[in-house]
Amino acid sequence: MPKKEDILNATFVKEVLIIETSDFARELNNQSCFGNLEGNNLTISLMEGLFLLEKGKLKVVDGRKKIIERDKYFKKAIKVEPNFKTRYKVFKDLRDRGYIVKTALKFGADFRVYDRGIKPGEDHAKWVVFPVTEGGTMTWQEFSAKNRVAHSTKKKLLMGIVDDENDVTYYEISWVRP
Repeated sequence: MPKKEDILNATFVKEVLIIETSDFARELNNQSCFGNLEGNNLTISLMEGLFLLEKGKLKVVDGRKKIIERDKYFKKAIKVEPNFKTRYKVFKDLRDRGYIVKTALKFGADFRVYDRGIKPGEDHAKWVVFPVTEGGTMTWQEFSAKNRVAHSTKKKLLMGIVDDENDVTYYEISWVRP
């Protein structure tokens, strides 16, 4: 169980969580690359927030300072972000494996993932990741577009496939010239 000073207080604001900067918040950002420091606040994504909430490192409140428990948080996040459940399974699995996972919206992907031991700013991300469900479908054009995103950003394409048991299997996909 984390010490009381190692539990951050976050406020759920629209589609992010805002945390007043503290030594622990700065350490979490510096060491584990959670969120972005902006002035006196650490802003973290809903994915990062749920991960930290489940790890016991975060307490979340709404604008009226009412505590938001995990199940209610999850329901709110699903309303805000499309495909949150599948995306979170992949995010959590990669984080649990020791990878730094950041958003990749500007690349046209869900996430960018840094190899173990590499932080953003030290080197480029190794993969762009697209979480999908096992029973989902994708056209060849959609698949090709994902491959082009990875190729044009000089990253490897990683498909995170979440099955019915919520296990994640990864496929790394690359162009091959015969």
